[in-house]
Amino acid sequence: MEQKTENQICTAILDQAFKIHTELGPGLLESVYEKCLQYEMMQAGFDAQIQVPVPMNYKSISFEAGFRIDLLVENKVLVEIKSVENLAPVHFAQTLTYLRMRDIKLGLLINFNSKHLKYGIHRIANKL
Repeated sequence: MEQKTENQICTAILDQAFKIHTELGPGLLESVYEKCLQYEMMQAGFDAQIQVPVPMNYKSISFEAGFRIDLLVENKVLVEIKSVENLAPVHFAQTLTYLRMRDIKLGLLINFNSKHLKYGIHRIANKL
């Protein structure tokens, strides 16, 4: 499989997210959407890992898996999945922090608990 750009990967993720949301609708647990999105991305031929540890160091303290990325596709695009009534500023900050900690350029924050999924999708860039 040829190397895909971050934008191509994002397009594929969004295509699958819309498909899942159309079939399942809003209101389920984040873990359900996470597993379904991983499945669909793998079926589409992408490497997709869930609950990827984000190691962190602060001075002499090391946290091996203090944080976890919901979905990482092709080691290039990070996806934070939410199923909440409204996204809060902390959700955006969390996504950007994970991008910085893993030195990833592009992330998607997707709130599946939206009546229309297009209003629950946010693209977050790190050094792009």
